[in-house]
Amino acid sequence: MRFCLSMLFASLFVFNCGAVENVPWKAGVAKVKITPNHFMWMSGYGGRTVPADGKLADIWAKALVLRDPDGREAVLITADLIGIGAESTKVIAAALQKNHGLSRDQFAIATSHTHTGPALSDNLVPLHYLRAPAAEAARIERYTMQLRTLIVDVVAAAYKTMQPVSLTWGNGNCTVAVNRRNNTEANVPQLRLAGELKGPFDHDVPVLAIRDADFKLKTVVFGYACHSTVLSFTQWSGDYPGFAQATLEETNPGVTAMFWAGCGADQNPLPRRTVELAKTYGSRLAAAVNSVLQGRMLKVAGPLQTQYHEIQGRTAVPKTQKELEAILRDGNQYEKPYAQFLLNQLDNNNDLPQTYAYPIQTWQLGNSIQWVFLGGEVVIDYAIKIKQGPQPTSPYRNPAIWVAGYSNDVMAYIPSLRVLREGGYEGGGSNTYYGFPALWHEEFEAQILTEVRKQMGGTTTPSSGTK
Repeated sequence: MRFCLSMLFASLFVFNCGAVENVPWKAGVAKVKITPNHFMWMSGYGGRTVPADGKLADIWAKALVLRDPDGREAVLITADLIGIGAESTKVIAAALQKNHGLSRDQFAIATSHTHTGPALSDNLVPLHYLRAPAAEAARIERYTMQLRTLIVDVVAAAYKTMQPVSLTWGNGNCTVAVNRRNNTEANVPQLRLAGELKGPFDHDVPVLAIRDADFKLKTVVFGYACHSTVLSFTQWSGDYPGFAQATLEETNPGVTAMFWAGCGADQNPLPRRTVELAKTYGSRLAAAVNSVLQGRMLKVAGPLQTQYHEIQGRTAVPKTQKELEAILRDGNQYEKPYAQFLLNQLDNNNDLPQTYAYPIQTWQLGNSIQWVFLGGEVVIDYAIKIKQGPQPTSPYRNPAIWVAGYSNDVMAYIPSLRVLREGGYEGGGSNTYYGFPALWHEEFEAQILTEVRKQMGGTTTPSSGTK
């Protein structure tokens, strides 16, 4: 078994020792427990037909406020959730603007994609909310409202802890993820031993360390591109990212650990299905982070810049009313709620749109990190292409470019052009469960990468559109 190892850099090192003088940044952090106080439907697996019946570990929402030397602010919110819907994000955005004067570009919500968290009323609606009995649907609605309030409140709590800090960063490596489209789960142990795993992957573990004026570690933010699907039972947990965060907080007393999911829509932790494996993968990921923290890290210096834009992401032609009525009449337990969901939209709007307001957000942390936040369940191709920059055939991937998926609005899978043409679950089969009306258009990848390139100042190149 390969262990998680950190990557070290050859220049601009900052050594983890001594006090920090002339600290230019400020930061505050807080966390709140978001474990439901009653047993309700869980999110992530359609085969579940009963509520949660226990708790393996609590789940959390956490907020980090960053303020650069010129007073510019950004707020990162992480949450142990399958995702978050556009409506919840809009409600939170309005509250953060009112309470803290934050514009939409100044905050990002990044979720862990745990499949042992609660269902929400504005995410995976046909899969859970519409299939749930009336009493369960009401619990989902109440929890969603409570969650929005808790997130707004945790940001306010983070503001109250603002203090001078220094920021450093580095990259580790972890080999938990396996491309699930190219490797049969049963064969993974043998393929791993033989070094014959197939398909693209991204094993980077980006790490941001925030230390106070005495260089004491206060917050660590890290990401990894892999599904949170080790566990599939009916007990609350943050899956392996939850265990990774808990391990980091145990091994670094007084620290708040925050996880964001990368472009892991086609990546699974394999093998899986046991608590022992979830804890093992969490420990391996935490070890990768600790290895970075204990090594030499780069200092973040310079201004904070934030950008946000919703592109009109193109889709193919959606299903007609007649086709949806046929599905409603003859479909299975997953297809019927999907058809009803879209028919309700037709009744309200007379047609189904062929575009979607897709969120793309970027942060520039000083002269160092370029952080990209993409909505939906994003496949690994996007992280690879964005990190490769203007040379898409180069094996080099810029470690200072961080790409988060599952951010701000998780409305569907986001296939690359390659995956869209190959088809399968990630290519569009999953749309039934999200209630997404059509396949994405073949131009969608280029739309995303063009906007990312624009926000980053030309550091990535869209696909040519050819196989």
